[in-house]
Amino acid sequence: MTAADTPETLTLDELDYQLITALQLAPRADWQRIGAALGVDGSTAARRWNRLYRSGHAWISCLPAQMAIATVVFAIIEVDCVAGRLPEVAATLADDVHVVTLEHVTGARDLLVQAAFADHVQLGRYLSLRLGMLPGVAASRTQIAVTVHTEGSRWRLDRLSEPARRLLAGRPQQPWSGRAFTAEDLALYQALSPDPRQSAVRIGQRTGLSPTTVRRRLDRMDAERSIVYRCEVARYVSGYPISVSLWCTLPPAETGRTVSKLNGMRETRFCATLSGTANLLVIVWLRSVHELAAFEARLGVQAPELTIIDRAVALWVLKLGGHLLDPLGRNLRAVPLGFWSDPVSDAAEGELLARLRRAE
Repeated sequence: MTAADTPETLTLDELDYQLITALQLAPRADWQRIGAALGVDGSTAARRWNRLYRSGHAWISCLPAQMAIATVVFAIIEVDCVAGRLPEVAATLADDVHVVTLEHVTGARDLLVQAAFADHVQLGRYLSLRLGMLPGVAASRTQIAVTVHTEGSRWRLDRLSEPARRLLAGRPQQPWSGRAFTAEDLALYQALSPDPRQSAVRIGQRTGLSPTTVRRRLDRMDAERSIVYRCEVARYVSGYPISVSLWCTLPPAETGRTVSKLNGMRETRFCATLSGTANLLVIVWLRSVHELAAFEARLGVQAPELTIIDRAVALWVLKLGGHLLDPLGRNLRAVPLGFWSDPVSDAAEGELLARLRRAE
């Protein structure tokens, strides 16, 4: 747990914002390299980060690439809760390892969930035998993200000069190799996930591997882009505290051009083609809710073929990239991501199959 039982509030200065930007660009770079980019010594950079991290105001999360960019089945699930039952439903879903993001939102749903599944069968099992039977859930609606065009690892505060950015630049990023995690990779990822900046020695203690083996495997996973990193900041000090989900319709032939426009807009955090009538979901981060109309007007000029048919403003982002957050967006703890499994649901499915096999 990285935030205290009663988390403190902080005022971040420009060096804090530059530090967060540096770690968005190079999340596992050593402190000497980070300090050189910021014009301070490495120990100052490390001390600053420890203050932000321990208070829950900034943290680094990591996701398996196969879950982050939806080569598996990535679902957008809207959940309606029975009156008065939303907190218990949210608390239950928040600990599900396959839930990447969970938000309490305005509009025609109570909770908005982004979750990854190994296949369509697992998604169907979860919806019918887990979510559909959960006390407090009144209804749910699901769409599949056919293609994820952009996700949170690309979002930046952009508080560094170009020379500083060059100091942090590594090898040009290659596309994900497509290699799925092995069991050994998953164990290493789960040990890394609570704090991706922890040392190879610490990870080795948690996994039983030597530090040399840890470094070699992490280097390989980085080269393959098997892990996607995000450096996050508490929403109330981020400068972009408002998250808005926009459901849109778009002629399929216009997808490439429109997505290119959206990806070039500072506010875009997530963009995915969906399987439903609203065939594009865009999540934007804004400085205030009052900016929404201006953003939509600008979007209408740049992508006139896009029609927004629904909106939801996040009231509480309870989970982001596998980390649980408090109402101000401070990090509480990590829930290392994985695929969902549930013996109770498996047993219920077995009973259903047995019933279907029986002759009348």
